[in-house]
Formats: sequence, C-alpha cells, structure tokens
Amino acid sequence: MNNKNSMWWTFKMAWRDSRSNRSKLFLFMAAIIVGVAAQVAITSFRDNLNTSIENQAKELLGADLEVERNAPFQPELQQVLDSLGGEVTTGLGFNSMAFFPKNGTTRLSQITAFEGDFPYYGDLVTEPASAADVYQQNQSALVDEPIMRLFDIEPGDSVKIGQVTYKIEGAIIDVPGQPVAASFFGPRIFIPKSNVEETGLLQRGSRLEYISYHKFPDGTDMEYVDDRLDQLRDEQNLRFGYDTVDEREEEVGEAILYLSNFLNLIGFIALLLGGIGVASSIFVYIRQKINTVAVLRCVGVSSNQAMAIYLIQATAMGLVGSVLGAILGSVVQLYLPVLVQDFLPVDIELYISWISILIGVGTGVIISILFALFPLLAVKKISPLFSLRTVDVNLSGLLQKSTKIILGLILAVFITTYAWLMLGELVPALFFTLGLAICLLLLTGFAKLIMKGSRKFLRAGFSYELRQGLANLYRPNNQTTTLLLTFGLGVTMISSLYLTQDMLLDQIDFGGDQDLPNLALYDIQYDQNEGVNEIIQSSGHEILQNVPIVTMRIQGINGYTNAEWDQDTTRNASGWALNREYRSTYRDSLLPSEELVKGDWIGNAADMNEPFPISIEEDQRDNLAIDIGDTLTWNVQGIPIQTYVASTRTVKWDQPQPNFFVVFPAGVLESAPQFFATTVNTTSREASLELQQELVQSYPNVSAIDIGQVIETVRNFIDKVTFVIQFIGLFSIITGLIVLAGSAATSRFQRIREAVLLRTLGAAKKQVIKIQVIEYVLLGVMASITGLILSLGASTLIGYFLFDIEFVPNFFIIGVEILILTALVLLIGLFNTRGVHNKPPLEVLRAEAA
Repeated sequence: MNNKNSMWWTFKMAWRDSRSNRSKLFLFMAAIIVGVAAQVAITSFRDNLNTSIENQAKELLGADLEVERNAPFQPELQQVLDSLGGEVTTGLGFNSMAFFPKNGTTRLSQITAFEGDFPYYGDLVTEPASAADVYQQNQSALVDEPIMRLFDIEPGDSVKIGQVTYKIEGAIIDVPGQPVAASFFGPRIFIPKSNVEETGLLQRGSRLEYISYHKFPDGTDMEYVDDRLDQLRDEQNLRFGYDTVDEREEEVGEAILYLSNFLNLIGFIALLLGGIGVASSIFVYIRQKINTVAVLRCVGVSSNQAMAIYLIQATAMGLVGSVLGAILGSVVQLYLPVLVQDFLPVDIELYISWISILIGVGTGVIISILFALFPLLAVKKISPLFSLRTVDVNLSGLLQKSTKIILGLILAVFITTYAWLMLGELVPALFFTLGLAICLLLLTGFAKLIMKGSRKFLRAGFSYELRQGLANLYRPNNQTTTLLLTFGLGVTMISSLYLTQDMLLDQIDFGGDQDLPNLALYDIQYDQNEGVNEIIQSSGHEILQNVPIVTMRIQGINGYTNAEWDQDTTRNASGWALNREYRSTYRDSLLPSEELVKGDWIGNAADMNEPFPISIEEDQRDNLAIDIGDTLTWNVQGIPIQTYVASTRTVKWDQPQPNFFVVFPAGVLESAPQFFATTVNTTSREASLELQQELVQSYPNVSAIDIGQVIETVRNFIDKVTFVIQFIGLFSIITGLIVLAGSAATSRFQRIREAVLLRTLGAAKKQVIKIQVIEYVLLGVMASITGLILSLGASTLIGYFLFDIEFVPNFFIIGVEILILTALVLLIGLFNTRGVHNKPPLEVLRAEAA
C-alpha cells in the first residue's frame, strides 16, 4: 500500500470508527467549545474596544490638550499656554455638598465650574439636549441623571452649591471620556465658572483643581507642545499635569489591555480544562478500543497508522469544537458591553474580529492535540497480543516516563508562550505557568489521597451501598482525578474571587462598630469650628474627633533642597513624597489607630528656639529616605519651620477617621492658618442625614462624608468589577461540569455493566441508585472542598501580599458553596447515568451500550 492510499485508508477508518462513538465524544467537544468561546469573546471584545478607542481618541479627552494643577497656574505655565493659541476652556473642580431644596436632601458631589465651549470633540449629552448649550449663559446647573432620578428631581428644580442656588437646566447623560463609573463616588454637577466665587467655597484648605482644555488649529505640531510642557516641568521644576490625545489614548488602551489580558488568561484556563477533558475522554475511549486496535495490528496495520486513526478523530473533535466555540464566542461578545459599559470611556463599536477567531480556533485545536497525545501515544504500545487479553489495561502505564516528561514540557512551553503573548512579559508568563502547574499538581495529589484514603477508610461494618460508593472512587474507570482537576480548578478560581471580594468589603464595613464614626465633616474653617461643634452637640450627637489641619510642603532635608535630595541615587527617595502638599496636624498623644515603631513620641514642644520634634508614618519615612534624627524644613504657607524626626509610627489607614503622614507636637502650629475635620457618631442613618441638612444650611462650605453611603458605593463598585471577572471565570465551572458529564457518558457502558452485575447478584434498583448518589455526592463534596481549600490559600496570600489584610474566611458562605457545588455534581452525574440500572444483561453481553 503506497503512502497516498495508506493515508486515505487511515482517514476512512477514522470516519467509520467514529460513527458509533460520536455522541460519546460530543460532550468533550463541548468542553472545547466553552473554552474557545471564552477566549474568542474576550479577544474579540478587546479588538472592538481598541478600535473604538482609536476611532474616538479625541473624544476621550474632549480637547487636544488638558492641563491640570491643584493651585492656580504659574505665570510661566500660563505664558506658554497663551502662546500656543487656539480655543480655551477653563475649569475649576472641587468636592462640595449639594443641597436639593425640593426634598431637603444633600449629597457630597463632584463640582466642576466651566467657562468655555468644552467639550471640543464629542458631545456633552444632556436631557433636554439644549441644556448643555445654555447652562453657562443662564447661570444654571447640570446634574447627573442618576442622582436626579434617585431624588425625584426634574429640570427646573434647584440645587444649592455653597451660598448660591442654581436652577437645574438639565440632566447629565454622557460626558466625553468619562465612564458612568466616574459618578460612583459622588454625582457630577456642572456650574458656570463666572459666579463660582459667590458660592463661598473657594476658601483656604479647600482642595481645588484648576483645569484648562485647549483646541488647537489644524496642523499644530503636538510633539512641539508636548516637548515645551516637558521642558517647563523638568528645567523650571514646575508642578502640573497634562494630557494630550495620544497620551490619553495610550493610558486608556493600557488599562484595557491589562484587564482583557487578565480575563483572557481566565478564559484560557477554561480551555485548558477542556483539554484535560479531551485527554480523559480519549483515555476512556481508547481503553474501550484496545481490542479493535489489537485486531487491526493483527491484520497488518502499523502502530503509527493505528495511532493516526484516533489522532484524526481527536483533531477533528478539536477543530469542530473550536469552530463552534468561535461562533459562540462571537455571540457572547455582544453581551460583554452590557457588563462593562459603566467602566468604559467610549461607545463600543462591535464587529467580527477574524484574527481573534483564527487565534481561538488555532489554540483550541493545538490544546486538543497536545492533551490527546498523552493517551494516543499509548496506542503505539498496543500489540496484537492484546486481542487475546481480557483484563483492563493501564494505558498511562504503557507510556515511558521520558515520553510523559517531554509531553509535559511541550505543554508547559505552549502555555508559557500563550501567557507571554497575553501579558507581554516573560516573567509573569512563567509565574502563570508555574502557578497553574502547582494548582494542577495539588489537585492531582488531592485526588490520589482521596482514592487512597477511601480504600483505607472502607470498613466491613459500613452499609453495602456506602461500601460500593466509596469503592467507586478508586476502582478502574473512576472519575475522581478528572473531576478534581477540572471542577476543582474552576471552583478555586471562582471562590478565590468571591472570598477576596468578601475580604475587601469586610475591611470597609464599619456598620456594626459603635465606637467608630459614621459621619465625617471637613473643610471647616477656623472661625466656623465652634459653631459646627455646637450644632452637632445640640443635636445630641457625639463628637469623636475635632482635628486641626495645616497645609505645608517640604522645603529641604538635612540642608539639601528637594531637587538635590531627589537626585541622590544612593537614597532612592520618592519625588512624589518630596513635592506633594502635606496636610498635617498637631496633638500631644497617639491615637488608638497608631503604633510607635521607632524613636520617642514627644507630644509637646519644649524649646521654641530648637528644631521641633515630629512623628512620621513609617512608609512615608521610607519614601522620603530619612530616619530618626534627620532634619526637615517645612514651608508652612510661607513660613519656614525647622523640625527633626523624633519617631516613626504605623497608621491603620482603613479606619474611618482623619489620619496623617506627619504629626507635630502641641505648641507649634496653633497660630498657623488652619481648618478642621470632625468625625461624629450619629444614632442612625436618618439622624446623620438630618444633621447634614442642618449643617449645609448654616455652613454650606462644610463637606460631609456619609461613611455608610461610602461603604455602599464601594460595595456596589466592587460588586460590578468582580461580577465581570466571575462571569468569565464561570466558563471554567461550566467546563468542569461538561467534563464531568462527558466522563459519565463515556464510561456509561462500564456503569451499565456494573449495574447489571449488581442486579444479577441480587441488588435492588434502589440500592443501585443509592450507590450512584453516594459516589457523586462524595465526588462533589471532595471536589468542592478541594477547590475551596485552594481558594482559601489563594485568598490568604492575596490578602497578605497585595492588601496587607488578615484573611478571615466566612465559613457559613463556604458551607453554602459546598452544598450548591455538590448538588450540581450530583445532578450532572445522575443525569448522564440515567437508566443504567434498567439495562438487561443481554445488552452487556452484546457490548452495544449507547
């Protein structure tokens, strides 16, 4: 037989042999479908998003240039901006309480006062549409649509900002370059800049952001603009930030790339689980074909031809599954904008990404072949002698150890290469592969322990059904390892995300602690402090803290200027820490949320002619590259003050109270210009709202942070983010269930034979069913517990290394997860083995089970 005829015969045999087994292999093909669908959906969506960002680049910024600073622009900067020409819109941004007279409600809001025609690119969408064009001329306001809907406010009603009451011209629907999530932490309100000073909110201590947007004539050299502004910052040491269209596009594109790559790796894990399912499927499938292969070898078929028959089937299964998965993924991507639109600054333009489909199909086929090779290479070891043997053959045992190692290395190289392409860096890709390998090894180890433990745990005193159910965990054709690898890994990912989310939310949930504040007031001016305190106390509320705050900057360290200290590479000081504006306080004692690390706490200044002792937060000491005894010169609003580091301390920043990097002793800053922050413990949420309303009427510049509302906002934000990740991770759970279903379906004949033998030996139908229930309940419990144990470990490591949080698991939630996951495994297992106890013995003798 020549090569051409031999190849044709091999393909024909593969087709004929698959006729009676296609239904068995479909569920494993479904695992590939789900994995490829996840991959194609994410990569297609990313391509769509990148194209949308590129097409709407100018709308991301709304202008050609945005310049911002937390103080008025320096004359040198203003001169350069004026020389560039073009159109200019100036703005002033700050946070303040907004009071809605219609129903007496208040809300801390993001206020922006505009003067000009911003945005220059894209549209400021309002309801009614004309409101965006006339609100500045009419001296009125635009208010975020969600807050108007929440408070039942309509255009024509009013909002009070500071001392000025504005008519609400319309609702803000969409702002170019700003996602809906921008309003999560306070509604956006736009007012005209022309009368912003009349609000009385531009006072000392208020955090203001000065902004200017520029539209340049066509043909303007943006590289020159970029270089000119860089020169100002570097040569003249001017502090300001700016963005051009290209920079904003790059920033947004990088953020999208990181998120999509992360989600893509989660989808890739689902595809790998599908590959494990393929390997499991082929193992069971080939085990049933050993006699067929042996007979073929007897009639002259070579070992390579025999392997090629089933390799063709596995490749076809992977190709068909990948194509169907690509089609499904292209459909799923239509739903993804619904999940993430709140976080995106552009409108997504959807189209079919053929390159994503090609990559998805190619990856799916490669994964199918690589995993199928593990059992298929064993086919080459099946000799004609096997046609005379009736005992079960351990296919894995037929493979040499070196063959397994080589296949494992090839698979590891492929996974690392794919992760490298997704992450763009080799080291994270290696860590991804290593982490995945560790998880799979741990899951495999757990499976071996469970099989060994169930054999040792088996006791003669157990009921017949329990003994049989336990024995099914380690008997030939068991599903223990397959289920733990696929389902367990999926549970690990989903549960890790949920537990991490629960851990983060628990850190900000202060509702049950009566000793902590539930309302924080800030921007209280010196001459207002006594009046604000009087209102709080007369309302029957407890003042927990009334803290003075003094703004200042570092002028020098140990006799060096900031620039000289920063340029010394031996110290590795942070420029951010050197040049930022500090808001410091003074007091004579430590707070319960602080702990002394080094040095001595000095609460009172003893000698007014010597440098004053200060205490610095430990991490900030490291950022400044200083230590105990080092001297710092502070510019306290024009007055230099000499200090030395007397102590360092740690601070619990997660506590809802004013915390500070730098604390001065009492007796130094009392006469400096200052404002106050006050924390209050109210009896209820309603009492807090009433106090806010009373304060905003008397002192409109005072801002209030409702801590309960902040917690709710953060919770909603984290819920939205984790839901997106869990949606993709859900593909892994689905894949695990599909692999379980496929494993049950592929081993269906084995189950029928066992059921018939049990019935022949006198077992009742209920006993057979009970044995199956016990087996799948045990599998479900073991798989879910194993996945949850790994997720607990992962969440502990995430809490320790990323968030510096001690992870305390919620065992009630974990118990509920175990019940739900076990029920899923039981339902899938029983569904795919339904009717096996009704099969007659003759069907086993014929070996023709469906």
